Amino acid sequence: MAIEAKAKLTKAAPAPAKPRVSIGTFVNQVKAEIAKVSWPSRGDTIRMTIMVMIMTLILSVFFLGVDQVLGRLVKFLLSLAG
Repeated sequence: MAIEAKAKLTKAAPAPAKPRVSIGTFVNQVKAEIAKVSWPSRGDTIRMTIMVMIMTLILSVFFLGVDQVLGRLVKFLLSLAG
């Protein structure tokens, strides 16, 4: 009985329904939010793009090396078995 009473107390009340807004109001709110966005400059965008390409290249070389080492290790272990 006590468990049932406790379960009833912990249930959250349903949130009140939000009023619907018109499409025009929604579009105006979206425009207002987009105006608040801090867009990066062209130079920042180019610099970040170059950094992503460099990091992608470095990681691809790293994983190529790891793959080669693990592949040779597996070949070595299989040669011992057969």
